Amino acid sequence: MVNRAHFVILVLAYRLLVPLSAEPDQTRESYVVYMGGGGVEEEAARAMHMEMLTSVAPAGGEQGRAAAALTQSYHHAFEGFAAELTEAEAAALSGHERVVSVFRDRALELHTTRSWDFLDVQSGLRSDRLGHRASGDVIIGIVDTGEQRVARDTGLRRVWPESASFSDAGMGPVPARWRGVCMEGPDFKKSSCNKKLIGARYYGSQPGSSASSSAAAAAVTATGGSPRDAVGHGTHTASTAAGAVVPGAGYYGLARGAAKGGAPASRVAVYKACSLGGCASSAVLKAIDDAVGDGVDVVSISIGMSSAFQSDFLADPIALGAFHAHQRGVLVVCSGGNDGPNPYTVVNSAPWILTVAASSIDRSFHSTIVLGNGTLVKGIAINFSNQSITGGQYPLVFGPQVAGRYTPVSEARRSPHLSLTPYHALCSNCYPGSLDAQKAAGKIVVCVGTDPMVSRRVKKLVAEGAGASGLVLIDDAEKAVPFVAGGFPFSQVATDAGAQILEYINSTRNPTAVILPTEDAKDDKPAPVVASFSARGPGGLTEAILKPDLMAPGVSILAATIPTADKEDVPAGKNPSPFAIKSGTSMACPHVAGAAAFVKSAHPGWSPSMIRSALMTTATTRNNLGQAVASSTGAAATAHDMGAGEISPLRALSPGLVFDTTTRDYLNFLCYYGYKEQLVRKLAGAAFACPHGAPSPDLIAAGVNYPSISVPRLLAGRTATVSRVAMNVGPPNATYAAAVEAPPGLAVKVSPERLVFSSRWTTAAYQVSFAIASGGGAAAAGASKGYVHGAVTWSDGAHSVRTPFAVNVI
Repeated sequence: MVNRAHFVILVLAYRLLVPLSAEPDQTRESYVVYMGGGGVEEEAARAMHMEMLTSVAPAGGEQGRAAAALTQSYHHAFEGFAAELTEAEAAALSGHERVVSVFRDRALELHTTRSWDFLDVQSGLRSDRLGHRASGDVIIGIVDTGEQRVARDTGLRRVWPESASFSDAGMGPVPARWRGVCMEGPDFKKSSCNKKLIGARYYGSQPGSSASSSAAAAAVTATGGSPRDAVGHGTHTASTAAGAVVPGAGYYGLARGAAKGGAPASRVAVYKACSLGGCASSAVLKAIDDAVGDGVDVVSISIGMSSAFQSDFLADPIALGAFHAHQRGVLVVCSGGNDGPNPYTVVNSAPWILTVAASSIDRSFHSTIVLGNGTLVKGIAINFSNQSITGGQYPLVFGPQVAGRYTPVSEARRSPHLSLTPYHALCSNCYPGSLDAQKAAGKIVVCVGTDPMVSRRVKKLVAEGAGASGLVLIDDAEKAVPFVAGGFPFSQVATDAGAQILEYINSTRNPTAVILPTEDAKDDKPAPVVASFSARGPGGLTEAILKPDLMAPGVSILAATIPTADKEDVPAGKNPSPFAIKSGTSMACPHVAGAAAFVKSAHPGWSPSMIRSALMTTATTRNNLGQAVASSTGAAATAHDMGAGEISPLRALSPGLVFDTTTRDYLNFLCYYGYKEQLVRKLAGAAFACPHGAPSPDLIAAGVNYPSISVPRLLAGRTATVSRVAMNVGPPNATYAAAVEAPPGLAVKVSPERLVFSSRWTTAAYQVSFAIASGGGAAAAGASKGYVHGAVTWSDGAHSVRTPFAVNVI
């Protein structure tokens, strides 16, 4: 997870390092040229793209120059290409009559078991009764870091077996509609694919490359040009979505149980568009295009831009690819980002994307600290400390007490618990170079986490490098997300527990402690809780669509990995684990993709928006204590934290009503948002006219048939009215009555208050009106400025169809 402020500083530093003397018309960068909807044959598309490049190439050798410049051609679900261009060439292409937008090929970020059992329990339904409705005909496309089938431990000279999570035992033939391929590369052969992992592709272009496309491709091939996952992220997300059931899985004895994906009967196709350094926009767009052409049903993308640098919808590769995937009946599920808990940080917020927030599950990992006076302090971490085996106690010191002689003091601050000179105070954060190895050796060092620029891994490496016997970190940030420290004794505590430890250090001449190895605790309460890192709404591009859409488990998720990843975390004397425990909205996203595939298998004729609606309207907003789900801050979670709530896949099989958001809705959205009709028509790839009244951002909420409601501006004395159309997918002759959860000070009216459906597949329209309560009484007295939240729930006695709303009172 990249800290937002850190990312901004890195970008500014990079810009300072770029030579100012470089001529803009001579520097070549990778650009994406997007040409809108449609689709043509591959050879015809490539010829057209070459012709367009030739038209802007310098005189002399135009054809060869164009061939070298072209890096990707998009032709399945939409038209366009990526190429190495100068700024002048990109500007010339942007004026071409067939071009919708031209944008730089930027790097996107990776947004980095028991979770499925927890979701089943929370649903209150019997999974064995409903699970038989799932089939193996659904294909999930994973756009990520690739897939790992076989790995070698060269030190032990042994071959690791194929990951059990991708075993095809008991699976039937690959669906006949599958049109994909299994590309080969180092350590990945066609035989690596099977009836579970049915396809694999990889992409070689990198953003910002000034080399020719052939040279870039050669470089990628030399460094592992294959679908093989060299990071572990893609393997983890793929197995979370659709991994086979693996009994006895675990992480060095922790989190033991059966590991499985959300749709273990589904097929997997992987599209390696990312590496450890990030994901090229052009490669991600090509991966989505290929996935649609190959015949996938659901695409899972745990990737996104930084919330600090979001692009508009027509310059966002994921938004563009997802729009055309929806046109072709493919649901795209994306992580919402890890820049929380601040508002306006959610990314991948286009209305045709299912945007996912992250939550905790009912399992935690405790690493207890035993102080010399016998006090037990509960911390959070994953470590395999041997201190309890060796016996005895270790000297316990605060970082500044073992400060290096030349520790910088530029940002020092005085600790409230120990008397420190500014010379030493910086050591409390365990900055690199801040600890004296002679003083710290053999001791457990206590550090604080007041500077987000220094990650937990860096602090751990600083303490380990200084010869410390362990590290206690005092930090409220990410306190519920365990850091994996391997064999190094590590534990993180909140500030109240940290104060207790510092007071103990101050109270005795020779303070000592022991950090115990991690133990996992099940049935943790309360759960779920919105993860601290999970990005929050409202959306930065538009507040008229409520984002995120849903929440799913994303903290401490056990899933498959490559056995060679994270070697420094392997405990002494142990072989690398085929499973890993990871956290992030990256982990939440494939949970929803797997749930969507599960629903798709039971309802193969449902559109992507019907599946999304089923997942949203059946989501739960209560935790395992029966109380309202809380945010990481302890306050009640709102729709800007968790969307409609925590997914409940079993309930989503029978939602009663759904909201079918059509392509026309999304095109209208773009018109209301402010795009010119000519551009929207190119995006549609067909005849289209913007609705009357566009552009008008205030009409977005009213004009898009979305399973949630967001009113960005509600003025005193005004009424905001939105329309929705519900479709009955339950029994015929059904009557639904509306119930409203309205916050104080907000008057909410539903008209009509009852919806009657004579048969299945019929629709009924209704309106929801919002106004600031007038007159006296408690309602008016409780009115407040800013966003307030509530919900409208339709019920026929057997189904509850909940649509959350957020209203910004001006």
